[in-house]
Amino acid sequence: MGSSFGEAALLIISKLGGIYLAAVMLRFLLQAARADFYNPLCQVIVKITSPLVNPLRRVIPGWRRLDIATLILALVLNTLATYGMVLLTGQQLQVGMAVSWAFVGLIAFTLDLYFYAMVVLVVASFIAPFSGHPVLLLIFQLLQPFYKLAQRIIPPMGGLDFTPLLLMLAIQVIEILVLNPLASGLRVVPAYVIGL
Repeated sequence: MGSSFGEAALLIISKLGGIYLAAVMLRFLLQAARADFYNPLCQVIVKITSPLVNPLRRVIPGWRRLDIATLILALVLNTLATYGMVLLTGQQLQVGMAVSWAFVGLIAFTLDLYFYAMVVLVVASFIAPFSGHPVLLLIFQLLQPFYKLAQRIIPPMGGLDFTPLLLMLAIQVIEILVLNPLASGLRVVPAYVIGL
């Protein structure tokens, strides 16, 4: 009975925590990208995250284009979820290690988010080019700063845009050179960290 309860609690924390964490990180990333907050999906994200973000904003100021309060909230939420999940398995964990795992989990989540957003955009460009769907517009706005940066290196050639390929390659290189050493240095057990 106790084991089933623990498994159910782990499932609830990982799934609900992951969904809410995704909303908080999307809010942070969309604000950094200066996405259109009149987009219906953005409105949902803002409504879901505002109860926890707004009080933090009164205490923690933003910096340039970054909403530091939202980023700190994401780190705190991932730390609490990670700590709770480890405790539910009956193991002990130091708070500093939980924070480190949560930080690595946020990096992994962000890289995965950008990677899959590019996959969706590439597939949509073949299936529904020039689509005005709110989700596709939001993905485009999220990726636009990175597309502009990558197009300085490899501009579109003859109607072909290799920007997604370059960005996907860059994400995989970052995972190999930065994320994997961080995760192995922390001895991360992926099931404990939302985002890994």
